[in-house]
Amino acid sequence: MSPAPDPRPTPPHPEVLTIGRVGVDVYPRQVGVGLDEVESFGKFLGGSATNVAVAAARHGRSSAVITRTGEDPLGRFVHRALRGFGVDDRFVTAVPGVATPITLCELFPPDDFPLYFYGRDPAPDLLIEADDLDLSAVTGADLFWATGTGLCRDPGRTATLAALRARDRRHPTVLDLDYRPMFWPSREEARRYVSEALPLATVACGNVDEWETAVGTRDPVEAARRGRERGLSLAVVKQGPAGVLAADATGLHRSPPVPVEVVNGLGAGDAFGGALCHGLLSGWPIERTLRFANVAGALVASRLACSDAMPTTAEVLAAREETPDAS
Repeated sequence: MSPAPDPRPTPPHPEVLTIGRVGVDVYPRQVGVGLDEVESFGKFLGGSATNVAVAAARHGRSSAVITRTGEDPLGRFVHRALRGFGVDDRFVTAVPGVATPITLCELFPPDDFPLYFYGRDPAPDLLIEADDLDLSAVTGADLFWATGTGLCRDPGRTATLAALRARDRRHPTVLDLDYRPMFWPSREEARRYVSEALPLATVACGNVDEWETAVGTRDPVEAARRGRERGLSLAVVKQGPAGVLAADATGLHRSPPVPVEVVNGLGAGDAFGGALCHGLLSGWPIERTLRFANVAGALVASRLACSDAMPTTAEVLAAREETPDAS
């Protein structure tokens, strides 16, 4: 269940503004069985850019998301859930004639979570028009977050690139590489547009496969180096069991993995993203930011939902004290 709405007044510009995917996650209550055998489900707010906005809000950041829903009951659910999490929904509007997308998954811990997307042809969040963007909000946000999935088709692609260009590389401008093969005709097509977006960002983050899509290598150190060559101030490579590697002007930084009993790994990256936003805006040293984000991701991996599971700062700090290497 979503928490009570945040009573604080809405600021003119959010600290964290994201653009991209939204939907409704319909996740099974039973673990280790296929959808054909599942008996009950839970309904949750979902979508990577939306989850990051929720995660940032859980750390006390004013946040908002630019996205689109269908003109339907699930679209109304999206608005209610966003408000419940304290996320500004003023940039969320309905597109007539399309459905709010639904995502189902299967849970086979620790590392197999098949996803099934419905209502994404076309998805309303890929129908964002550049002319409809509030560029003053984009440029005024302390941190702007875009995703690779937002580049997979027009008009959303053009809108995402327009927003990134409007930022004029104001730091932090983050590109979540977020490569999902089912949304692209080929990896080469994805690389073409991600390569166009990458120099417009100051920070990029993704897993090894996503970095291969972006810069053509699966080697984490080389991927980070190539990201820096494209002009990034910070390149973050998530390596799963090998932890996280990041490169900035001071060199390479590594953060070990956080041991956890995995229930659902699907929201961990978005929790990492929201925590990364918080660390960047707090001006923390990169080592502290990576460790904080790692713990946030691990907490969500140990829970069923995505948005509903996003931890507060207090939860992350408490769990951080209980994990090894919490320096």
